[in-house]
Amino acid sequence: MKSYSDSYKKAGVDITAGYKAVALMQQHIHKTNINGSINEIGGFGGLFPLQLGEIKNPILVAGTDGVGTKLKIAFLLDKHDTIGIDCVAMCVNDIICCGAKPLFFLDYIALGKNIPEKVAQIVKGIADGCVSASCQLIGGETAEMPGFYAEDEYDLAGFSVGVIDKDRMIENKKVAVGDIVIGLASSGVHSNGFSLVRKIFNVEKGDLHKTFAEFSGQTLGEVLLTPTKIYVQSILKLYNEVAIKGISHITGGGLYENIPRSIPLGVAAKIEKKRIKQLPIFQLIAKYGKIPERDMYNTFNMGLGMTIIVAKENADKALELLKSYGEEATILGEIVASDESVILC
Repeated sequence: MKSYSDSYKKAGVDITAGYKAVALMQQHIHKTNINGSINEIGGFGGLFPLQLGEIKNPILVAGTDGVGTKLKIAFLLDKHDTIGIDCVAMCVNDIICCGAKPLFFLDYIALGKNIPEKVAQIVKGIADGCVSASCQLIGGETAEMPGFYAEDEYDLAGFSVGVIDKDRMIENKKVAVGDIVIGLASSGVHSNGFSLVRKIFNVEKGDLHKTFAEFSGQTLGEVLLTPTKIYVQSILKLYNEVAIKGISHITGGGLYENIPRSIPLGVAAKIEKKRIKQLPIFQLIAKYGKIPERDMYNTFNMGLGMTIIVAKENADKALELLKSYGEEATILGEIVASDESVILC
């Protein structure tokens, strides 16, 4: 590559660093290739061979999201190889809520200074997330923006597209009184609520390196940086075995905001709080931040990454299958007639 600009470099943008970053990330990108890929990173657009198989009436489902201020934890710990998993998870876990299979993913990394080795670590996490979701990383953009971002900081966002046959789309219209709500355990705080977490803990001045008895030797920083769990493969397998009526990805807004998105008006998910295996990190957040219980359930996932609604007669089979897929699954409650949407008892 002969492209080089000394003037641009003096302004803070080293385009040769970008070329090096691409070279370093290639090994990670290649491991996501599927469907006889014809894609080569570096072109103007990402290519993906669409193989519809038995899908007769394809509907494309798109999702986009970022990681939010969880990135601050990665900056402070100087650990960048897992944050990309969060970015992928926030997109593909949304797409799966209507039953769609994620096909491909693109990323956008904006940073103050392009350090190729750091960018490669970020992309490694993105590629790992794509492998977990069985989708392909087909491209992205790395934008060096000196003066806009601090040299050691960056922002990360992503975009994913999936596909579902229109006749198989999961729509909340079929949810009815008596249906069962199943919860899938989260891996931690995931990627929501970190502005509040950072306010509660003194992350800028050392709390990230503290250990708590509840964390079995892990530091606060390690617990907070635990990647968001990706549920794609488990839910896709379940969907081929059991009729799923509704799925919610428990993200920002917690249970109170996300569960209503998978149920129709006039019914509510009645959930027994004692059935939720609340992770120690949430207990510490509530304790140190003096956060009321209602606010905790309206901000964090509280130990639930996804909820799934099935007919009562299918609940035991769904639970058994999910556990066989390696998920920590629990029956949380049922659908009742109510205008409240979510009832925690």
